[in-house]
Amino acid sequence: MIFQPTYFSPIYQFKQLLQAEEVVFEVFDNYQKQSYRNRFHIYNSNGFLSLSIPIKHNNGQRLLTKEALIENDFDWQKNHFRSLKNSYQSSPYFEYYEDDIAPLYEKPQKYLLDFLFKTQELSLELLQADLPFSKSTSYQDYTIEEDFRFMANAKLKQEFPFTKYKQVFETKHGFIPGLSILDLIFNEGPNAISFLQ
Repeated sequence: MIFQPTYFSPIYQFKQLLQAEEVVFEVFDNYQKQSYRNRFHIYNSNGFLSLSIPIKHNNGQRLLTKEALIENDFDWQKNHFRSLKNSYQSSPYFEYYEDDIAPLYEKPQKYLLDFLFKTQELSLELLQADLPFSKSTSYQDYTIEEDFRFMANAKLKQEFPFTKYKQVFETKHGFIPGLSILDLIFNEGPNAISFLQ
């Protein structure tokens, strides 16, 4: 099955990833704005919060996702980590994983794709999930049953059934589905993997 690498992927993408017999990540697609390639969603005291990595403009010319450069003139890394901390410091497991996540936000990254794979690998590590994967060598069409690249499109209304778990601000705003895998990890810790199987 082929997937798009995304920024701390949505939970439903991880659920599908862990059910795949073979995983290939697309690296030869055209970069698309308003996708999970450079954004993820978390739950904070005000409800739903979207965090986006700024990308350098390419003067309207098409570029491959693997060519997309991160705009480091903004202090996005500090802002993203602070938002994670403010949102999840009262969750059961944030403190347990904080030291694993912090290094991602300390050193500037040049290429978006390199950073995405770091978040993908760290997510798998925190889930204690063994998921060997490969990267595409060219852009190809796949059958509908094999192609899950659409899951990277943040504009699509995607509804996937998922077992509810306890969220930090659930009593205030109710359960919010489809958040980043970090929401599940910070709230369920070592038990998070059981929600994905």
